[in-house]
Amino acid sequence: MTPTQTPRSRGEQAAGGHVVRADAARNRDRVLAAAQSVFATHGADASPHEVARFAGVGVGTLYRHFATREALLEAVLSDRFESLRQLAAEPAPGLTAEEALLEWIGAFARHLTAYRGLASSLMPTMHDEASPLWQACREMRLAVDSLLRQAQANGSFRADLDISTLLKLVNAIALTAEQTSDDGARLLDFVMTGLHPRR
Repeated sequence: MTPTQTPRSRGEQAAGGHVVRADAARNRDRVLAAAQSVFATHGADASPHEVARFAGVGVGTLYRHFATREALLEAVLSDRFESLRQLAAEPAPGLTAEEALLEWIGAFARHLTAYRGLASSLMPTMHDEASPLWQACREMRLAVDSLLRQAQANGSFRADLDISTLLKLVNAIALTAEQTSDDGARLLDFVMTGLHPRR
């Protein structure tokens, strides 16, 4: 403590440090939320400067939290995977396993449509088992697989359906809807009907 620094002023500095950390956390959340909107609207090629402008922060603030554009892209996808994991692991109260899985499938299809360019640009990272993005994707798949098994145990979905096949089907539907004028929800409804057990 310097001769002019009182215990009170030192405490104020400590409190100020907490404020700075809280502000930094808020700024990071704002940047991440803005990036989700900007990338969903403009695709994976959207400029970090546009993200910073949308978030209402300086581009220097953005780069303090996400040192590279790729780091920002990874954070956006990791956040989306975590949201999808939570939706599968913690379905809304009162939903059956079938209803919860159908809700998740719809959310996943919307995610694929909104972030397809983003996922494609990070494909090498998504296959790198050492990356946080790969881990986030894996945890999402595990949660959905558990939900699928519950729905199959109840007789709601075909017993021969596995998680990889389910994800490929939804991915194909989202890609078709994106590249054509077809209604993705209508296509998804047809496919989901076919995934129920034969009566």
